[in-house]
Amino acid sequence: MSVAEVRQLPLAEKLQIMEAIWEDLRSQAEQVPVPAWHKELLDERRKAVEEGREEVFDWDAVKDCLGARRKP
Repeated sequence: MSVAEVRQLPLAEKLQIMEAIWEDLRSQAEQVPVPAWHKELLDERRKAVEEGREEVFDWDAVKDCLGARRKP
């Protein structure tokens, strides 16, 4: 499927395709090499959360907040 063909698809169908691709990628996540600097960054962020310098937000809460911002 070409990019031009994808652009012609209805939004709902594009989202379904994206979700299917994402699920397929998630099932293969262990096969993707993770650079050392990614691990170091994650370790730093985990430490910041543990020390109370940062806060973790649930993805659903973030989506809700973003959705509320879009409404006039």
